[in-house]
Amino acid sequence: METWQVVLLGFLEGLTEFIPVSSTGHLLLAGHFLGFDSPGKSFEVLIQLGAILAILSVYFAKLLKLLLDLPSDPKSRRFVFAILLAFLPAAIIGVLLHSFIKTILFESPALICTTLIVGGIVLLFVDRLKLEPKYIDVMHYPPSLAFKIGVCQCLAMIPGVSRSGATIVGALLMGTDKRSAAEFSFFLAMPTMAGAFAYDLYKNWTILQPDDVTNIIIGFFVAFCVAVVVVRYLLDYVSRYGFALFAWWRIIVGSLGLAGLYALG
Repeated sequence: METWQVVLLGFLEGLTEFIPVSSTGHLLLAGHFLGFDSPGKSFEVLIQLGAILAILSVYFAKLLKLLLDLPSDPKSRRFVFAILLAFLPAAIIGVLLHSFIKTILFESPALICTTLIVGGIVLLFVDRLKLEPKYIDVMHYPPSLAFKIGVCQCLAMIPGVSRSGATIVGALLMGTDKRSAAEFSFFLAMPTMAGAFAYDLYKNWTILQPDDVTNIIIGFFVAFCVAVVVVRYLLDYVSRYGFALFAWWRIIVGSLGLAGLYALG
């Protein structure tokens, strides 16, 4: 694989991981049209480590305070418990369906394009609803709400659905505001993506070649740099403008993808 292609895919990962457009869907479609096929589809999963580190770097002070407050602050303990509870459904389903997801769903570009379009329509509809939020601070999300958001996250096992999109839409429909829904998605991404990275590495490290490792390192670095910018500015953008831009983004990319698949047979 050419270096420019690796850089392009790393850029796509960093740009799309935390916005509700499906980073995995974008990577798989781009790889399909570029003729790139990583061993076990590991590249697309393992470069997510760059996005994980981007969150850690941007939220380092907040995470450190949360860690230091754990022994003495019940609110901090409840929040950490809520995140772990929300992570649990995806962890279980991801392990049970890992082979099906990687060998069937990841190999279905037409499905990815379709879910991008459908997800865009859903996001556009939800963004225009006049919802009255009951929760505006992620630290006040009750564990029951967090668990339900975690169940919604499981829809993202289907490439093109979007992990952040599923969690944000679920959170909004269950009474959160847009900013805190996006922020909770950030926090939930940490254990989810770290778990996916660790499990995929465990399953596929024996088939990775030196060139694959080099590509992953380059993709990881590019994803990290781009994701840092996205994480810093996304919450303010969402608070002001909502999710309509990302909804139309999904619809356009999905439509272009279907057109490309049709044109290429």
